[in-house]
Amino acid sequence: MQRGKRQEKADGTKQLSHSQNFITDKKLIHRIVSIGGIGKEDTIVEIGTGKGHLTEALCERGGFVYSVEIDPKLCDSAKKRLFRYANVKLICGDFLKYALPAKGAYKVFANMPYFITTKIIEKLANAKNPPTDMWLIMEKGAAKRFMGKPRETEKSLLLKVNWDMEILWHFQKEDFHPRPSVDSVLVHFAKKEVPDFLKSEYGAFQKFIAHSLQYGICGKKGLLTKRQVQTALKQAGLPHAHEDGVTLYIQWLCLFRYYLHLKRKPF
Repeated sequence: MQRGKRQEKADGTKQLSHSQNFITDKKLIHRIVSIGGIGKEDTIVEIGTGKGHLTEALCERGGFVYSVEIDPKLCDSAKKRLFRYANVKLICGDFLKYALPAKGAYKVFANMPYFITTKIIEKLANAKNPPTDMWLIMEKGAAKRFMGKPRETEKSLLLKVNWDMEILWHFQKEDFHPRPSVDSVLVHFAKKEVPDFLKSEYGAFQKFIAHSLQYGICGKKGLLTKRQVQTALKQAGLPHAHEDGVTLYIQWLCLFRYYLHLKRKPF
């Protein structure tokens, strides 16, 4: 995990420094890696090599590991720890500029920089060749927002079209060194074999969600009437919408499909 902060240089300009929180307990590391079910047939991209503790476990269980670390000093430290492994390539650079595999299946494991969590997930989720699975250590509050808890957001709804998400592990603050100020969890993102919408419909769903969250699904500027919302949910056997709006992802799916049906219906 990394926390970013601005430090002032001698010339008065600002630069981004990285302070990291490491997991070094071998039993815990092997426990969270084993949760993922990683095997010798798997290619793994790791975000944030750190000192190489987690990388070691990935090398021992996985097929080949590409590990990306932005801090040159940590790269040097990790090289010394990982020199005996032939199935790892250490890349010293910025993951946001790193080219993900253009073809072939791969998985991602990351004790990632918390301050750029959204950018990392967007890069992975929107890649031309996205990973099949991602195990991401992140701040608990951010994880809940991506999962749409306690309420769906635009980001959570768009992610759920292609991904199933589940919290697999709750860390103690004492599991990290130095001790972070926030609660952390391990989240599994599993890519759906069949997305909930066709790729050609994704843009329309994005516009439907953005418009409905801003104006309401059946408000004055809503895309559906209250009766249409009730009819769609009833036909699908789903709960009625709450007074404060639609709350479940499956309800959003239902209403969007109904909206598309109405648009395509000849008059």
